[in-house]
Amino acid sequence: MPSHSNRLINETSPYLLQHAHNPVDWYPWGEEALEKARAEDKPILVSIGYAACHWCHVMEKESFEDEATAQLMNAHFINIKIDREERPDLDHIYMDAVQAMTGSGGWPLNVFLLPNAKPFYGGTYFPPEPAFNKPSWKNVLQGIAGSYKEKRDQIESQANQLIGHLEQANGFGIYAVTTAPAGLFTKETAESMCINLLKTADTVEGGFGGLLNFHKHFR
Repeated sequence: MPSHSNRLINETSPYLLQHAHNPVDWYPWGEEALEKARAEDKPILVSIGYAACHWCHVMEKESFEDEATAQLMNAHFINIKIDREERPDLDHIYMDAVQAMTGSGGWPLNVFLLPNAKPFYGGTYFPPEPAFNKPSWKNVLQGIAGSYKEKRDQIESQANQLIGHLEQANGFGIYAVTTAPAGLFTKETAESMCINLLKTADTVEGGFGGLLNFHKHFR
């Protein structure tokens, strides 16, 4: 029998279920996790991946299955796991943010947020020990936790500047994704979202370009 189970155990996504027995206290994206972050005034770690992602599995085995690393994550962060195939909207938002911060992106996508869900730091794969010109995952966690306590004003300013940059570079708008009123995703709104998404499609190289309008997501 697994020695740990977290809140992902009740999810249906195969990717999320792969993490359901990590010692990390993972939450799925939703109001429970966001409210806990606000109530405890803790930063949020959002980790996004998908079932076929090689480096997602590598980071899980190296860090998310490690008891000492999990204790560090649980003590200082509200930890949210997202399946990018289940929530491409959130993946797009936070991928745009990490690409704006670092100039590159990929999966696993690990992004740190204020309790109001504004991103302020992020990256992709982090090794368990410094390597590949990257800090270790533990060093990242410790650095973020310390900065959140000691340099909160700077972090909030950085997050607001990032959101402002992304708004200016906006390609199209989205609805708020933290909570969705009943009837929001009607046939008409779904068609409108599809049309807006297709406007950003690269029909030559593939994929999607442009940055999301963060204003509605974070106001």
